[in-house]
Amino acid sequence: MKSILTRITFVALLLILFLPSLTAAETKTFIKEYTYQASDEDSKHSCRVISLREVKRLLLEELGTYLESETEVKDFQLTRDQITVLTAGIVQTELVEEKWDGRTYWIKAKIKADANDVVKAIDTLRQDRQKTKELEEIRKKSDSLLKENERLRRELTTAKGVEKKKDTDAYKKTIKELDAAEWFEKGVAAATSGNYAEALAAFSKAIELDPKDAAAYNNRGFTYDSLGNYKQAIADIKIAARLGLKEAQDFLREFNIDW
Repeated sequence: MKSILTRITFVALLLILFLPSLTAAETKTFIKEYTYQASDEDSKHSCRVISLREVKRLLLEELGTYLESETEVKDFQLTRDQITVLTAGIVQTELVEEKWDGRTYWIKAKIKADANDVVKAIDTLRQDRQKTKELEEIRKKSDSLLKENERLRRELTTAKGVEKKKDTDAYKKTIKELDAAEWFEKGVAAATSGNYAEALAAFSKAIELDPKDAAAYNNRGFTYDSLGNYKQAIADIKIAARLGLKEAQDFLREFNIDW
């Protein structure tokens, strides 16, 4: 009897010792680097904005590949691209290191993901059609802006006079909107994790950069609602409705609120 008890105690002790490492093993860190050759129109900030969007895409693609092997994610019957879109609204990219010499910008970034938490969040987000639609649209917009940014960068090498000014202004606009897209995704990720104060700040920054972003106003409105500020919530949702966001208009109609 003593031998059996000793054995049970020993096994229990092993579980206590190794359980923390098993739990920690569920959190996986992905790290990527990206190098960007600056144009004459670029600043360190514009280089960071472009590079962060590019390196984030690489990180989310790697995370998507990793999650594809998860049984629960397979059950959701999502494509890798759909997983990538959804995880942009779940995990946040962290800048680890950057280098800038005036011509070349280098960035190292990472994301940390607990597989169990991410899978649960994916399940929640995929059932929220509005949020899924917003994340899909911001992904398409970001891809389009990066292509437009590259086109303008090529044209600016030879543009002169009025055309150069026009292209320069358009180039700066793509940077602002790319930056706004990043802040929007940060806001969704923060709200998804229940960090409403951080979400509020992120959506506000997205609006500051792109004042016509109806989805950012709508999301900030519902974030205010989560924080108990109903007056500001309705004010933001009204702005989203006036900017043409159907979901905001439908919401206000449901409660007989004019905008």
